Amino acid sequence: MGLMDRIRGEFIDIIEWTDDGRDTVVWRFPRYGNEIKMGARLVVRESQVAVFVNEGRLADVYQPGTYTLTTQNMPVLSTLKGWKHGFESPFKAEVYFVTTRQFTDFKWGTQNPVILRDADFGMVRVRAFGTFAAKVVDAAALLRELVGTDPQFRTEEVGEHLRQLIVSKLGSALGSSGVPLLDLAARQDGIGQQLAKALTLELSSTGIAIPRFYIENISVPPEIEAAIDTRSRMTITGNLDDYAKLQAADAIPIAAANPGTGGEALGLGVGMALGQRIVQSTSGAAASSVPVTQAPAQPAPAPSPADVPPPLPTAPRWFLAVGGQQQGPYDESALAGQAAAGNLTRTTLVWRSGQAAWQPADQVPELTPLLADVPPPLPPQG
Repeated sequence: MGLMDRIRGEFIDIIEWTDDGRDTVVWRFPRYGNEIKMGARLVVRESQVAVFVNEGRLADVYQPGTYTLTTQNMPVLSTLKGWKHGFESPFKAEVYFVTTRQFTDFKWGTQNPVILRDADFGMVRVRAFGTFAAKVVDAAALLRELVGTDPQFRTEEVGEHLRQLIVSKLGSALGSSGVPLLDLAARQDGIGQQLAKALTLELSSTGIAIPRFYIENISVPPEIEAAIDTRSRMTITGNLDDYAKLQAADAIPIAAANPGTGGEALGLGVGMALGQRIVQSTSGAAASSVPVTQAPAQPAPAPSPADVPPPLPTAPRWFLAVGGQQQGPYDESALAGQAAAGNLTRTTLVWRSGQAAWQPADQVPELTPLLADVPPPLPPQG
């Protein structure tokens, strides 16, 4: 601190903090030698509290309002220093301003899948991501447990700790909820409220609360999605016999749309088989005993190379370089969880089959939609 700053500090008698950022949780008031005049004006704005620390010991805590610092309204400091009434000399104390508003820009996600036991599907791996809000409810506890002597404590210093705590609690919350896998989407709000209470209780010793917790998505592996789709179709048809009829009916237009590949014969055979099933289901026991003559299906001619479609395209599998380590492969749904968890950023190196070399994510056009909500790197400080 220069000479002019020291001289200016001797005449300043207003202690206040106007937050010009959105990520500062605690800010220490700068004053040469920590000298504060008796009778100085302390301004504490809404969504703030001011904490005085004397010789390493937490003293007075001031709620929003304007105060004139005298022995009458500084009971703890007056007791610690043994001041008598009317003492006007400067005193030395550190003043920390603590933000009590909610910080709503925290994101979380499961880097690795959480294994659950489901009554319908057995052992299932699920991934999830979302957002949450954090708030300081006990400034003194926060200073003691996390801040210490840090002159400017930011959300990034506690964000990773909160995200790790969330992932550790997510598995137990989902497992103890007793909600079947098929009902998780409908119960996301209730599970989020349960997690918010559990996290607030876990963080009570640090003075931080989680007032809101949101689960934006819970995803399962592709094979579980396919099983869910199959079960939905079976539920619609009612039983396996009707499901077989539905599959046969679906095959008819597909065969008719591919002439020259045996589609006519296949359509005829499937149609006759379906007709027999309908007759059998509508006839009585006596009628069902009468044999039904089935016309022999014509052998399908061998398809020509020009009529054989190419194989279906496969979804790309992506690899990430995180902390100098290769991670993956991930499909597009898993990449969304990595972006929400902060592992996939604009500068993260990515690679998939067909690329000549690793490239930053923001240079790969296919990943542009995933990075729409990911902010660019912070500008250099200085």
